[in-house]
Amino acid sequence: MASANIVKIGKDNWQSEVVESPTPILVDFWAEWCGPCIAIGPVLDQIADERVGTFRIGKVNVDQSPEIAQQFGIRSIPTLLIFKEGTVAEQMVGAMSKAALDEKIEAYV
Repeated sequence: MASANIVKIGKDNWQSEVVESPTPILVDFWAEWCGPCIAIGPVLDQIADERVGTFRIGKVNVDQSPEIAQQFGIRSIPTLLIFKEGTVAEQMVGAMSKAALDEKIEAYV
């Protein structure tokens, strides 16, 4: 993670960072060995830096937190879930362009 504005999420901080988040948050389910996950990383970094205070980006490494991935039925990565008020508002699977992600995010800001 290059951006300091991206939150690393695991079972210990899931409740505070996602469920209780005062702003909408996109959670990226990823793994270090996943090519498309690595490809979308810089896009997520840029969005995290541009939307400080209005929208957050978090990452769950599925190898380190398999229980969270299992809870949400993650079978393919990257999977991006947008949470608003602690519940899943939207799900996207696969790498996306910045323009496409910005369009999706705009509906929740």
